[in-house]
Amino acid sequence: MTDNLPLRGKVALVTGAARGIGRTYALRLADRGADVAVLDVDLHSYKDYQLEAEAMHGDTTVDEIREIGVRAIGLQVDITDSTAVDAAVQQIIGEWGRLDIAICNAGGGVGSPEETRASTVENDLVEIVLARNLTGTINTCRAVARPMKEQRSGKIVTVGSQAGHRVESNGGYAHYGAAKAAVAKYTQYLASDLGPFGITANCVSPGYISTGRLAPLLNSIGDAQLLGNIPLGRYGTPEDCAGVIEFLAGNLSDYITGAIIPVDGGLTYS
Repeated sequence: MTDNLPLRGKVALVTGAARGIGRTYALRLADRGADVAVLDVDLHSYKDYQLEAEAMHGDTTVDEIREIGVRAIGLQVDITDSTAVDAAVQQIIGEWGRLDIAICNAGGGVGSPEETRASTVENDLVEIVLARNLTGTINTCRAVARPMKEQRSGKIVTVGSQAGHRVESNGGYAHYGAAKAAVAKYTQYLASDLGPFGITANCVSPGYISTGRLAPLLNSIGDAQLLGNIPLGRYGTPEDCAGVIEFLAGNLSDYITGAIIPVDGGLTYS
Protein backbone atom coordinates (compact mmCIF):
# COMPACT_ATOMS: atom_id res chain seq x y z
CA MET A 1 0.00 0.00 0.00
CA THR A 2 1.33 3.44 -0.91
CA ASP A 3 1.61 5.93 1.93
CA ASN A 4 -0.24 9.12 0.97
CA LEU A 5 1.87 11.00 3.53
CA PRO A 6 5.37 9.86 2.55
CA LEU A 7 7.00 12.92 4.15
CA ARG A 8 5.30 12.55 7.52
CA GLY A 9 7.76 13.43 10.30
CA LYS A 10 10.10 15.31 7.95
CA VAL A 11 11.03 18.96 8.31
CA ALA A 12 11.38 21.04 5.15
CA LEU A 13 12.62 24.52 4.35
CA VAL A 14 11.53 26.35 1.18
CA THR A 15 13.01 29.71 0.21
CA GLY A 16 11.03 32.19 -1.85
CA ALA A 17 7.82 30.47 -0.78
CA ALA A 18 5.56 33.46 -0.21
CA ARG A 19 4.11 33.19 -3.72
CA GLY A 20 4.39 31.52 -7.11
CA ILE A 21 6.30 28.32 -7.65
CA GLY A 22 7.87 28.44 -4.19
CA ARG A 23 4.45 28.58 -2.55
CA THR A 24 3.36 25.57 -4.61
CA TYR A 25 6.47 23.66 -3.51
CA ALA A 26 5.77 24.42 0.13
CA LEU A 27 2.11 23.40 -0.12
CA ARG A 28 2.99 20.16 -1.94
CA LEU A 29 5.49 19.13 0.73
CA ALA A 30 3.00 19.97 3.47
CA ASP A 31 0.28 18.01 1.69
CA ARG A 32 2.60 15.01 1.75
CA GLY A 33 3.03 15.35 5.52
CA ALA A 34 6.12 17.51 6.03
CA ASP A 35 6.35 20.38 8.48
CA VAL A 36 7.46 23.41 6.46
CA ALA A 37 9.45 26.55 7.19
CA VAL A 38 8.63 29.31 4.71
CA LEU A 39 11.50 31.71 4.06
CA ASP A 40 11.01 34.85 2.02
CA VAL A 41 12.17 38.44 2.04
CA ASP A 42 8.47 39.40 2.28
CA LEU A 43 5.83 36.91 3.39
CA HIS A 44 3.17 39.05 1.69
CA SER A 45 4.97 39.53 -1.63
CA TYR A 46 2.03 37.96 -3.47
CA LYS A 47 0.17 41.26 -3.02
CA ASP A 48 2.31 42.79 -5.77
CA TYR A 49 0.70 40.54 -8.40
CA GLN A 50 -3.05 40.33 -8.94
CA LEU A 51 -3.15 36.73 -10.12
CA GLU A 52 -0.93 35.61 -7.25
CA ALA A 53 -3.16 37.39 -4.74
CA GLU A 54 -6.29 35.81 -6.24
CA ALA A 55 -4.75 32.33 -5.83
CA MET A 56 -4.16 32.76 -2.09
CA HIS A 57 -6.67 31.31 0.38
CA GLY A 58 -4.86 32.48 3.51
CA ASP A 59 -3.02 35.58 4.69
CA THR A 60 0.32 33.91 3.98
CA THR A 61 1.65 30.58 2.74
CA VAL A 62 2.25 29.74 6.40
CA ASP A 63 -1.47 30.02 7.15
CA GLU A 64 -2.30 27.86 4.12
CA ILE A 65 0.11 25.17 5.29
CA ARG A 66 -1.36 25.13 8.77
CA GLU A 67 -4.80 24.59 7.24
CA ILE A 68 -3.43 21.32 5.82
CA GLY A 69 -2.78 20.14 9.37
CA VAL A 70 1.00 20.24 9.68
CA ARG A 71 3.31 22.67 11.41
CA ALA A 72 4.59 25.79 9.68
CA ILE A 73 6.68 28.81 10.52
CA GLY A 74 7.36 31.90 8.45
CA LEU A 75 10.70 33.70 8.52
CA GLN A 76 11.35 36.93 6.65
CA VAL A 77 14.90 36.42 5.42
CA ASP A 78 17.04 37.93 2.67
CA ILE A 79 18.99 34.94 1.37
CA THR A 80 21.80 37.18 0.15
CA ASP A 81 22.58 37.79 3.85
CA SER A 82 24.44 34.69 5.01
CA THR A 83 24.17 35.62 8.69
CA ALA A 84 20.40 35.92 8.42
CA VAL A 85 20.13 32.58 6.63
CA ASP A 86 22.27 30.87 9.27
CA ALA A 87 20.08 32.34 12.02
CA ALA A 88 16.90 31.15 10.29
CA VAL A 89 18.18 27.59 10.00
CA GLN A 90 19.21 27.61 13.64
CA GLN A 91 15.71 28.81 14.58
CA ILE A 92 14.18 25.90 12.66
CA ILE A 93 16.48 23.43 14.38
CA GLY A 94 15.73 25.03 17.73
CA GLU A 95 11.97 24.71 17.26
CA TRP A 96 11.71 21.37 15.46
CA GLY A 97 14.99 19.62 16.23
CA ARG A 98 15.96 18.62 12.69
CA LEU A 99 16.00 19.58 9.02
CA ASP A 100 15.48 16.96 6.34
CA ILE A 101 14.62 18.83 3.14
CA ALA A 102 15.80 22.16 1.73
CA ILE A 103 14.32 23.63 -1.44
CA CYS A 104 16.49 26.55 -2.57
CA ASN A 105 13.93 28.29 -4.75
CA ALA A 106 14.48 32.02 -4.11
CA GLY A 107 16.02 33.95 -6.98
CA GLY A 108 14.85 35.86 -10.02
CA GLY A 109 16.05 38.33 -12.60
CA VAL A 110 15.99 42.07 -13.15
CA GLY A 111 16.18 44.14 -16.29
CA SER A 112 14.80 43.68 -19.78
CA PRO A 113 16.28 41.37 -22.45
CA GLU A 114 17.46 44.43 -24.38
CA GLU A 115 19.48 45.86 -21.47
CA THR A 116 20.91 42.53 -20.34
CA ARG A 117 22.63 41.35 -23.49
CA ALA A 118 25.90 39.58 -22.82
CA SER A 119 28.14 42.33 -24.22
CA THR A 120 26.39 45.31 -22.64
CA VAL A 121 24.74 44.28 -19.33
CA GLU A 122 25.66 46.72 -16.56
CA ASN A 123 27.49 45.69 -13.41
CA ASP A 124 24.67 46.65 -11.05
CA LEU A 125 22.26 44.25 -12.77
CA VAL A 126 24.86 41.48 -12.83
CA GLU A 127 25.58 41.88 -9.12
CA ILE A 128 21.91 41.84 -8.14
CA VAL A 129 21.12 38.72 -10.14
CA LEU A 130 24.23 36.82 -9.07
CA ALA A 131 23.46 37.63 -5.43
CA ARG A 132 19.80 36.58 -5.66
CA ASN A 133 20.44 33.35 -7.48
CA LEU A 134 23.97 32.00 -6.99
CA THR A 135 25.07 33.61 -3.72
CA GLY A 136 21.67 33.12 -2.12
CA THR A 137 21.64 29.45 -3.10
CA ILE A 138 25.16 28.92 -1.74
CA ASN A 139 24.25 30.71 1.51
CA THR A 140 21.24 28.44 1.95
CA CYS A 141 23.06 25.23 1.08
CA ARG A 142 25.92 25.98 3.46
CA ALA A 143 23.50 26.70 6.29
CA VAL A 144 21.39 23.56 5.83
CA ALA A 145 24.39 21.30 5.23
CA ARG A 146 25.57 21.69 8.82
CA PRO A 147 22.59 20.04 10.57
CA MET A 148 22.18 17.54 7.72
CA LYS A 149 25.79 16.43 8.14
CA GLU A 150 25.16 15.86 11.84
CA GLN A 151 22.06 13.81 10.99
CA ARG A 152 23.95 12.08 8.16
CA SER A 153 20.90 12.49 5.96
CA GLY A 154 19.12 15.15 3.95
CA LYS A 155 17.67 16.22 0.62
CA ILE A 156 18.77 19.48 -1.00
CA VAL A 157 17.09 20.72 -4.18
CA THR A 158 18.28 23.84 -5.96
CA VAL A 159 16.37 25.64 -8.70
CA GLY A 160 18.00 26.48 -11.99
CA SER A 161 16.30 27.49 -15.24
CA GLN A 162 16.14 26.57 -18.90
CA ALA A 163 17.96 29.91 -19.33
CA GLY A 164 21.01 28.22 -17.84
CA HIS A 165 21.06 25.66 -20.67
CA ARG A 166 19.42 27.34 -23.64
CA VAL A 167 20.60 30.72 -24.92
CA GLU A 168 18.13 33.25 -26.31
CA SER A 169 18.85 34.25 -29.90
CA ASN A 170 19.56 37.92 -29.09
CA GLY A 171 21.91 37.23 -26.18
CA GLY A 172 19.50 38.85 -23.74
CA TYR A 173 19.13 38.01 -20.04
CA ALA A 174 22.72 36.78 -20.08
CA HIS A 175 23.27 37.62 -16.39
CA TYR A 176 20.33 35.45 -15.33
CA GLY A 177 21.26 32.54 -17.60
CA ALA A 178 24.85 32.61 -16.38
CA ALA A 179 23.73 32.70 -12.75
CA LYS A 180 21.38 29.74 -13.22
CA ALA A 181 24.03 27.76 -15.09
CA ALA A 182 26.32 28.37 -12.14
CA VAL A 183 23.62 27.16 -9.71
CA ALA A 184 23.35 23.90 -11.66
CA LYS A 185 27.11 23.31 -11.66
CA TYR A 186 27.42 24.28 -7.98
CA THR A 187 24.76 21.67 -7.20
CA GLN A 188 26.89 18.98 -8.79
CA TYR A 189 29.88 20.01 -6.70
CA LEU A 190 27.61 19.97 -3.65
CA ALA A 191 26.45 16.45 -4.46
CA SER A 192 30.05 15.26 -4.59
CA ASP A 193 30.86 16.99 -1.30
CA LEU A 194 27.82 15.79 0.64
CA GLY A 195 27.36 12.27 -0.74
CA PRO A 196 29.52 10.66 1.96
CA PHE A 197 27.14 12.11 4.57
CA GLY A 198 24.07 10.49 3.02
CA ILE A 199 22.84 13.82 1.64
CA THR A 200 21.60 14.21 -1.94
CA ALA A 201 21.74 17.44 -3.94
CA ASN A 202 19.84 17.85 -7.20
CA CYS A 203 18.71 20.74 -9.38
CA VAL A 204 15.37 21.29 -11.11
CA SER A 205 15.45 23.46 -14.21
CA PRO A 206 12.03 24.95 -15.05
CA GLY A 207 11.15 26.26 -18.48
CA TYR A 208 8.27 28.64 -19.24
CA ILE A 209 6.08 28.23 -16.17
CA SER A 210 2.77 30.09 -16.09
CA THR A 211 2.75 31.58 -12.60
CA GLY A 212 0.60 34.51 -11.54
CA ARG A 213 3.60 36.77 -12.07
CA LEU A 214 4.74 35.38 -15.43
CA ALA A 215 1.40 34.61 -17.10
CA PRO A 216 0.82 38.22 -18.23
CA LEU A 217 4.36 38.38 -19.66
CA LEU A 218 3.93 35.09 -21.55
CA ASN A 219 0.63 36.34 -22.93
CA SER A 220 2.21 39.61 -24.06
CA ILE A 221 4.95 37.79 -25.98
CA GLY A 222 2.42 35.52 -27.65
CA ASP A 223 1.93 31.78 -27.93
CA ALA A 224 3.10 31.64 -31.53
CA GLN A 225 6.59 32.81 -30.57
CA LEU A 226 7.03 30.54 -27.53
CA LEU A 227 4.87 27.43 -27.79
CA GLY A 228 6.32 26.42 -31.15
CA ASN A 229 9.59 25.67 -29.37
CA ILE A 230 8.00 23.43 -26.73
CA PRO A 231 7.47 19.82 -27.91
CA LEU A 232 4.60 19.26 -25.45
CA GLY A 233 2.89 22.36 -26.83
CA ARG A 234 1.94 24.09 -23.57
CA TYR A 235 3.40 26.19 -20.81
CA GLY A 236 4.29 24.48 -17.57
CA THR A 237 2.41 24.92 -14.32
CA PRO A 238 3.78 25.26 -10.80
CA GLU A 239 2.27 21.83 -10.11
CA ASP A 240 4.39 20.33 -12.91
CA CYS A 241 7.47 21.53 -11.06
CA ALA A 242 6.14 20.54 -7.64
CA GLY A 243 5.80 16.92 -8.74
CA VAL A 244 9.54 16.76 -9.40
CA ILE A 245 10.27 18.50 -6.10
CA GLU A 246 8.14 15.89 -4.29
CA PHE A 247 10.08 13.10 -5.98
CA LEU A 248 13.48 14.58 -5.11
CA ALA A 249 12.43 15.28 -1.51
CA GLY A 250 11.23 11.73 -0.88
CA ASN A 251 12.81 8.31 -0.63
CA LEU A 252 12.08 7.33 -4.25
CA SER A 253 15.08 9.46 -5.25
CA ASP A 254 17.51 8.11 -2.64
CA TYR A 255 20.02 6.98 -5.29
CA ILE A 256 19.84 10.15 -7.38
CA THR A 257 22.27 12.98 -6.72
CA GLY A 258 24.00 15.59 -8.85
CA ALA A 259 21.18 15.48 -11.40
CA ILE A 260 19.91 18.49 -13.35
CA ILE A 261 16.30 17.78 -14.27
CA PRO A 262 14.61 20.00 -16.88
CA VAL A 263 10.90 20.63 -16.29
CA ASP A 264 10.21 22.40 -19.54
CA GLY A 265 8.06 20.27 -21.84
CA GLY A 266 11.13 19.30 -23.87
CA LEU A 267 12.27 22.88 -24.57
CA THR A 268 15.91 22.45 -23.49
CA TYR A 269 16.69 19.69 -25.96
CA SER A 270 14.36 20.66 -28.80
